[in-house]
Amino acid sequence: MDMTGEERISAPRDAVWAALNDPEVLKDCIPGCTLLEWTSPTTLDAVVTVKFGFMSMAFSGVITLSNMNPPESYTISGEGKGGLAGYAKGGADVRLVEDGNDTILHYAIVADVSGKIASLGSKLVQSGANRIASRFFSDFTAAANAKAVA
Repeated sequence: MDMTGEERISAPRDAVWAALNDPEVLKDCIPGCTLLEWTSPTTLDAVVTVKFGFMSMAFSGVITLSNMNPPESYTISGEGKGGLAGYAKGGADVRLVEDGNDTILHYAIVADVSGKIASLGSKLVQSGANRIASRFFSDFTAAANAKAVA
């Protein structure tokens, strides 16, 4: 499953970068996230419950940041285990481009799922992933804007 796109955020690039690296901001923006905490300067532990169709599944895993180029870009990758629900693995290249007083967040996401979650079918999983991404970016844009104002 692949997703690419961009989001315009009405905040300076430094504020968007700070929000992208603030686990409290991200935890509040990731639907179903109950834990997101630094375990090293480049890794975080995470627990996220996702709902696909009628099924709700909890995943715990590790998120790693690499290719750091502050405040311009990084690669985020993660692996999560959901017990009987299956396994999720993926990553995203994130790039921030200044555009006047705004920031354009470009992303390219690659994800792979296995187990029970994969048995739901690619259309349902893709639809759920699109819904989660849409909500994340809506909430993240609001949080980054608020962080810039503060």
